[in-house]
Amino acid sequence: MMASLIFLLLVAGIFMIKGYLEGHFSSVESLRRYIAGFGIFAPLALILIQMLQVVLPVLPGFLGCFAGAGMFGAMGGFWCNYIGISVGSILAFLLARWLGKEIVTLLVPMDKYKKFVDWLNKQKSYTVILFLAILLPLAPDDFLCYFSGLMGMSVKKFVW
Repeated sequence: MMASLIFLLLVAGIFMIKGYLEGHFSSVESLRRYIAGFGIFAPLALILIQMLQVVLPVLPGFLGCFAGAGMFGAMGGFWCNYIGISVGSILAFLLARWLGKEIVTLLVPMDKYKKFVDWLNKQKSYTVILFLAILLPLAPDDFLCYFSGLMGMSVKKFVW
């Protein structure tokens, strides 16, 4: 199971890197054109992109949010983005749980990692902080998903 997940993430990562190098993630309009190129699979492409932008945090999530709303309307865009970001958040949590600190330190520079861990260890209610960060725009919620996987939080609690 783990090998299959890593293989799928690698294939999806190549998809993401190829799109990035071709300039498809440089603006909302370029992303919309790229997603539209998938035809009837455009909603699935947006879900995959939003999932990957959490797991491989190289592009801002707001691009997909705006592109999705513009392409599929407020509700359609919301659901594509919600599903993709939720699946990506769970995958980030599970990757940290399975692969440990090493995966997180690949994504976060060590000085920021140590500062973040020290700050998190001083907090009384990490769950509230995580919940608020997920809701608030511009919060480092992608990284918090990885950190949550390292903190001993149960999968059930994280998903809830």
